[in-house]
Amino acid sequence: MTSWQSLHDGWSLTAIGNPDVPEAVASAPVPATVPGCVHTDLLAAGLIPDPYLDEHELTLGWIGRTDWCYQTTFRWDGGDGDPVDLVCAGLDTVATVTLNDVELGRTANMHRSYSFDVRQVLRVGDNVLRVRFDSAYRYVEAEERRLGARPKSYPTPFNFIRKMACNFGWDWGPELVTAGIWQEIGLRTWRTARLAEVRPQVTVAGAEGRVGVRVEVDRADDGDGAEPLTVRATVAGEVAETVLGPGQRGAELTVTVADPELWWPRGYGAQPRYPLAVTLHAGERELDGWQRQIGFRSVRLSTAADEHGSAFTVVVNDLPVFARGVNWIPDDCFPHRVTRQRYAERLRQACDANINFLRIWGGGRYESEDFYDLADELGLLVGQDFLFSCAAYPEEEPLRTEIRAEAAEQIVRLASHPSLVLWFGNNENIWGWHDWGWQEDLADRTWGAGYYFDLLPGLLAELDPSRPYWPGSPWSGRPDIHPNDPAHGSMHIWSVWNQLDYTHYRDYLPRFVAEFGWQGPASYATLRRAISDPQQLAEDSPAMAHRQKAGDGQLKLARGLDAHLPAPRDFDDWHYLTQLNQARAVSVGVEHLRSYRPVCMGTVLWQLNDCWPVTSWAVVDGDGRRKPLWYALRRAYADRLLTIQPRQGGLALVAVNDGGTPWTGRVDVTRLTLAGEPRGKASVELSVPPYSEYTWPLPADVASPDDPRGELLVADPGGDGERSFWFFAEDRELAYPPARYEATVEPSPDGVRVRVTARTILRDLVLAPDRLDPAAEVDEALVTLLPGESATFTVRSAAPLDPAALTARPVLRCVNDMVSQH
Repeated sequence: MTSWQSLHDGWSLTAIGNPDVPEAVASAPVPATVPGCVHTDLLAAGLIPDPYLDEHELTLGWIGRTDWCYQTTFRWDGGDGDPVDLVCAGLDTVATVTLNDVELGRTANMHRSYSFDVRQVLRVGDNVLRVRFDSAYRYVEAEERRLGARPKSYPTPFNFIRKMACNFGWDWGPELVTAGIWQEIGLRTWRTARLAEVRPQVTVAGAEGRVGVRVEVDRADDGDGAEPLTVRATVAGEVAETVLGPGQRGAELTVTVADPELWWPRGYGAQPRYPLAVTLHAGERELDGWQRQIGFRSVRLSTAADEHGSAFTVVVNDLPVFARGVNWIPDDCFPHRVTRQRYAERLRQACDANINFLRIWGGGRYESEDFYDLADELGLLVGQDFLFSCAAYPEEEPLRTEIRAEAAEQIVRLASHPSLVLWFGNNENIWGWHDWGWQEDLADRTWGAGYYFDLLPGLLAELDPSRPYWPGSPWSGRPDIHPNDPAHGSMHIWSVWNQLDYTHYRDYLPRFVAEFGWQGPASYATLRRAISDPQQLAEDSPAMAHRQKAGDGQLKLARGLDAHLPAPRDFDDWHYLTQLNQARAVSVGVEHLRSYRPVCMGTVLWQLNDCWPVTSWAVVDGDGRRKPLWYALRRAYADRLLTIQPRQGGLALVAVNDGGTPWTGRVDVTRLTLAGEPRGKASVELSVPPYSEYTWPLPADVASPDDPRGELLVADPGGDGERSFWFFAEDRELAYPPARYEATVEPSPDGVRVRVTARTILRDLVLAPDRLDPAAEVDEALVTLLPGESATFTVRSAAPLDPAALTARPVLRCVNDMVSQH
C-alpha cells in the first residue's frame, strides 16, 4: 500500500538578504510551524506584534520584502527501491526546494501542489530539507517589467503571480504578503503502482444515478512487461471494475445505482451522501485506495431568453432555486489558521441566517476540503470563482502553464462535491475590460480573455462537464451585450454604495446579483480588542481610519446616515447608527429583489465574513461576531417573506414563499400613528404556492398617510412569519416621542433574559451584550415594538452581567432614544 511520512516537525525559519530585518529576527533561526507562514511564526516567537491590532500592519511590510528559508532534518529508514515522492500540497509562493543540497525544483503557485521524485536523493538516516521562499513583491515587480504592466485595482501587481490576491491588500483587508509551507508536506512511498488521479462524475438520469470514475495511475515500471492492474469502484453496494493491461495508465468505470436518494440544497430536502471507494490492485495485493462522500443530484444553469431578457437560474434536480446568497472571502489572512471547527461555525452562521448559496470570491483561494465537505453536509450551494479578480492577467508563460495546471488540479479535486454547482471564470475582469479604461491601457497586450473563454471552459468540458460554467461575474452571456447588463446573466450592483442612497436598489431589476452591499463597522468588542487605546474609539481617529480600507469609505458611511438618520452625538451613536444603516440598506435591496421572483433568481450579498477586525460589508465580523446585519438578513432571507414595496405609484404587499408548502392565511395591513392609534386597515387572504410570490396592491386609504411624519404601516401575518413595517418618512424627519420602556432581567440556564416592554414606539431596538462581556451573544436584534408590546432577548453569557448596564444606553439602543438629543 501507499504510505505517508509527514514532515511537519523540527522546522526553523531564517531571514535572508534584507537589511530592514530587525536584529532580533536576523540574529538566529526562528522556530517554525508547518503548515504555517512567516507572520505567524514570528508572532508565536514574540518577534512581531499582532498585525491585526492597532496599526501594526503598517510596520511589518519588511516581512513580504524578505527572502526566507525553512529548514528541517528528518530521518528516513530506507526502503526496497520503491518510488518515494516529496509531496508539497501548498507552497506560498516563489519557492526553491532542496533535499541534501540537491535542488528538486522551483515553484511559483500557491494554488496547486507539487511532487518531486526523491528516491535517488534520500539518505538512510538524517536528511536535510530546505524550502527557500523569495519575496513575492520582488517576483511580481520583475514579471511586470518583463511582460509589460497590466491594469489592476490596487498598486501592487498581484496579477503577475498565482497567489492570494488579497494578500497584497484589498478594500476590506490588510496588506500582509505571506510566505511559507501553508499546507501539508511529506514523503509518499509506493510500490508497483498508485492512484495518481481519481475523477468522479456523478449524474442523475430519471431514477438512475451514475458515477463515472476516471482513473489515472502512476507505474513504477511503465514498460510493456508491467503486470496488469485492477481498478475497482464501489458505491451503495454496487461495484464496477476494469483491468489495465501492461503499460496502460488510464481507465474509466461506471457504477450505476438504482433509485438513489437525491441530495438537495438546504430547505429543499435532505442531503444524503454515499461513500465512493476506488481501489487499485495487483493480483490479490491492494496497492492504493481513495475515498470520498458523493451526492446524487443534477444541476444546470437556465439562461433561457424571455420577455425580460435572459435568465440566470440555478436548477437543482429540475427545481429552480432562488439563491439566497453571500460572498465568501478567506476567513483569515493566514489561511492555515482556519480549522474545521472555525469553518463549521462560519457556515452554521450562514445557515442560521437562511442562506443557501455561497460564492467563493476570485481574489482568495480555492477552499479546503473541510469547507466543501461541510457545505455538502449542510446543503449549501457553492459557486466557485477561478482565482482572477479586478485585474488584467497576462496570458504569457510561465503564468499560462501554471494556470492550466492549477485549474486542472482544482477541477478534479472538487469534482466529488455535490455542493459545488457553478464555476465562474473570474471576478469583474470582463467588466473591467469593458468599462474601466483597460483597452486603452492594454493596447495589444493580453488580459485574460483566453483563460475565461477558451482555457477554462475547455478544461471543464474535458474534466468535469457535469457542472455549468460562466466566464465571469458579472457577464451577460454574449459579447454584444454589456457584461453588467441587469437583463442578462449575472450582475454586480456597486453604483448604489459608491454613489447613491440605498433606496436606489429599487431602480434595478436584475436576473441574478452576484455582488452588492453596504458597509458597517465591526462589533464593539471586536473593535475594543483591536484598538488598545480607548481614546481611539472615535469615528475620526487614526485607529478607526486604519480599519477603513475602502476609498472614501467614511464619507460614504456619513452620506448614507445623512439621508436617513439623526446625526450621531458621539462614537456610541455613530457605531449603532452605521451598523443599523448597513442592516437597513441590505434589507431594502434583498426584499426588493426577492419581491420580483422569478425575474430575479439570486441575491448574493457582499460579504459573509471578514479576515480581520475592520469596517466592511461583512455580515459576521473578523472576530466571528454577528453584526446587526446578520439578524436583518435572517429576516430578509426567511423562507416566507412579507414585505411592503413601492409599485406603480403606490404601495403593495408582497408575499414571497421559498418554502416547499403553500403559504395560506390572513394578513392584516394597518395604518397607525406612532402612538399606535389605527387610521386605516385592510386584510388579504394569502394563498401562495411553493417557490412563488404574490403581490397585492394596497388600498389607497391604507397606503396614503394623513401625516407622513407621524404614521406607519404594519403588515401582520399573525403567527405565520415576521411582521413587516413601512414608514412614510425618514427617521430624521419622523415625529418620534422620546423612547420610554420598562426592562427586566432574569436568569436563564446559560445567561439572562431581558424583557423590554414599550411605553412608546421603539424603532430598531438592539441589545449589544458584547459591550459588557466580549463572549456574550444575543438571539435577536433590530426589533420594532409598538406601544404596549414586549420582546424578550435571550443573552448567552458565562459572566455575570450588570442588569442596570444591560438595560440602558449604550448597551440597549433604539433609534428614537436619540430624539431628545436633537
